[in-house]
Amino acid sequence: MLTPAFHYDILKPYVKIMADSVNIMLDKWEKLDDQDHPLEIFHYVSLMTLDTVMKCAFSHQGSVQLDVNSRSYTKAVEDLNNLTFFRVRSAFYGNSIIYNMSSDGRLSRRACQIAHEHTDGVIKTRKAQLQNEEEFQMVRKKRRLDFLDILLFAKMEDGKSLSDEDLRAEVDTFMFEGHDTTASGISWVFYALATHPEHQERCREEVQSILGDGTSVTWDHLDQMPYTTMCIKEALRLYPPVPSVSRELSSPVTFPDGRSIPKGITTTILIYGLHHNPSYWPNPKVFDPSRFSPDSPRHSHAYLPFSGGARNCIGKQFAMNELKVAVALTLLRFELLPDPTRIPVPMARLVLKSKNGIHLRLKKLR
Repeated sequence: MLTPAFHYDILKPYVKIMADSVNIMLDKWEKLDDQDHPLEIFHYVSLMTLDTVMKCAFSHQGSVQLDVNSRSYTKAVEDLNNLTFFRVRSAFYGNSIIYNMSSDGRLSRRACQIAHEHTDGVIKTRKAQLQNEEEFQMVRKKRRLDFLDILLFAKMEDGKSLSDEDLRAEVDTFMFEGHDTTASGISWVFYALATHPEHQERCREEVQSILGDGTSVTWDHLDQMPYTTMCIKEALRLYPPVPSVSRELSSPVTFPDGRSIPKGITTTILIYGLHHNPSYWPNPKVFDPSRFSPDSPRHSHAYLPFSGGARNCIGKQFAMNELKVAVALTLLRFELLPDPTRIPVPMARLVLKSKNGIHLRLKKLR
């Protein structure tokens, strides 16, 4: 049902929206008093990606990055990211009564409430807009609808519209996935480029050859950045935003040594471990973008930053476009430098974060 929301015709105009959101973030960075003081970038990147997904998928007006209330939502998502990770690993927390009585359970309910209020507000606003006959007809005449429009116009098999709870569940999922995972990816790409200046400079030269000193980027530009794309992919290999995925087996699996797992069992694939496996990636801890050159051979499932198979990430192209836009526009305006006193410590949660944040120094280039 949602696949048409990610058709190329829908994604093309999103590139300008992404560029506008990135430039708002970069403008904020340029106004900081001390450019030599290391900046924890994830907070800024998270607001930028939330701004982008709100505008692209949910027809939001205004800028989330300039709204002081937006931090409460990103903080709630951060809390839920940690709390869910801890709950599924605790035998005691498997009991809902015990969990609800715990401090983590109370914090989880509060975070859920904040997230749901944000989501409900997005849905309510769009529904109100569609009450306007002119707006309603204009949306219905669109050749392709955006994510939220598809949900609002969708009909179940019995002819009824999606319930408010169904709408919220779908919007919650994409709101979270569409901003938090992408924010993680962008932040780790920035860190990888900061710690490998020779690759950062080569990317900058490539972007300058395409965009000059401009701040606008178009759909056609995105396919003209082969080296930058290789660097992005290599950073996602080292720091996959989603460090693990789960699948329920539809049939038994037997391993070469004779051991087997029965049908119906839920298995977890550790993508972070797979991407660092020397059996698939020689010298796996080395940052080497040439691994992703067109003629570089590798197993089709050795690289899974967006998972794989029939249930891979529906927003893969959306995310890759946003990564390219963010990297290109940032490299035009700043040199990214690491903070040697605070090296990020990867921390596997639902989304890959750093235990001590991602701190970089930003040097203005113009």
